[in-house]
Amino acid sequence: MTGQKATKKIKAVGYVRVSTEEQAQVGVSLAAQEDRIRAFCTAKGWMLAHLYRDEARSAKNLDRPELQRMICDLKGDGVDVVVILKLDRLTRSVRDLGTLIEDLFGGVALAAVDGSLDSSTASGRMVVNLLATVAQWERETTVERTKAALDYKRDRGEWIGRVPFGFRVEDAKLVENPEEMKAIVSMKRGYRRGQSLSTIARKHGVSKSTVYRIVTTDLRELRRPLRSW
Repeated sequence: MTGQKATKKIKAVGYVRVSTEEQAQVGVSLAAQEDRIRAFCTAKGWMLAHLYRDEARSAKNLDRPELQRMICDLKGDGVDVVVILKLDRLTRSVRDLGTLIEDLFGGVALAAVDGSLDSSTASGRMVVNLLATVAQWERETTVERTKAALDYKRDRGEWIGRVPFGFRVEDAKLVENPEEMKAIVSMKRGYRRGQSLSTIARKHGVSKSTVYRIVTTDLRELRRPLRSW
């Protein structure tokens, strides 16, 4: 033994996430996030023990399988820091961020590659919370803009939302689709004659759930969207 005690190496885990819409974007793909996290840990001299991956999961809440598994693992795994690419990969909610850092992480620090944030310091915690506030503001602003656009369309009498089978949209207005209306009549007739839902679905190229809804609903009720719109 030569004297000085070796410095304990920081043990890190990484967390990556993509939502369905983001999977095709190279910049936030799982592989891209993982590469950035690995490089970050190498530069810091940290040991990256594991990467947790949530695919096609929104950050609107904490109900994500890999995130929950990571939280459970942190309780007895000797991890010093959780590394993410950006704060919005972990959460977009100020409340959820506070819950993660103060309660669920159990003293484990949080570091973000973009911005080099580290919640183990007072200044790092301040910046993390400021960025989370901005992220939530952006999300709420987007929701408000979307609602305003939908309200504008609704006020103009334009159709909004899913187009039900039997209808189509022309010039932003909902109108009956003659071919699909004929198909509805045919589905009902076939069902009354004993044809199975699967047979009817294959014949008309629709799902069994669509067939079931049509054959168990009165035709006048199926036309309700046009009357109530």
